[in-house]
Amino acid sequence: MHDFFFVLVPQNFPFLLQGALVTLKLSTLSMASGIIIGFVVALGRISGNRLLNGILVTYVEIWRDVPLIVQLLVIYFTLPSIGISLPAFWAGVLGLSLNLGAHLSEVFRSAIISIDPGQREAGKSIGMSRLMVLKRVTLPQALRIAVPTVGGYFISLLKDSSLVSFISVNELLRNGTIVIANTFRSMEVYLMVAIIYFIMSFVASRLVRLVEQALTPKHQRQRSFLAKTHTVETATLP
Repeated sequence: MHDFFFVLVPQNFPFLLQGALVTLKLSTLSMASGIIIGFVVALGRISGNRLLNGILVTYVEIWRDVPLIVQLLVIYFTLPSIGISLPAFWAGVLGLSLNLGAHLSEVFRSAIISIDPGQREAGKSIGMSRLMVLKRVTLPQALRIAVPTVGGYFISLLKDSSLVSFISVNELLRNGTIVIANTFRSMEVYLMVAIIYFIMSFVASRLVRLVEQALTPKHQRQRSFLAKTHTVETATLP
């Protein structure tokens, strides 16, 4: 135990943190790109264009049904054969973004179509264009509905990004395997890796909760608070 805290951790923890920074950068870029892709695909799916819808459905089904690791391997090792060669990091970003975009497109599409159609009709009845109704009526409500699920996908992405180690990206898990190869102490190193992943996921979950609260209207937050208070008071009654 003394050797773990005073030798192994000081010597190797900074190297693992370098990998953690790559993981955060990779996850953040992939999440931003995935949100854009998912949003555009969702709008295309509800546009009413049958040809466009067919193309987008094909994309969604392929990228949701093929394992992520296979997608990453194809992008990194197969695309160079047709003249498209990407550095390992950007190949990872591309694979994670396309995979995440396919999943988020269904989240956004479900959130958009869950909004009461009567609200859209009401907006049109007062002279608002379809784009204006989408921007001012539908999307703000759909965003609040989608945020918890999108946040959950980001937390999953932090962990799924470890798969890019298979295409030689020096993120957290790959740096951990390098340390293990040098020290032959797999249990202790994997423990440090697990702790770092836990901290990143825990902080991300709290940030998602803050965003969710910020997007929740004040009257709904007050209603939720009163409901929780009433529940606690009822539970304490004899």
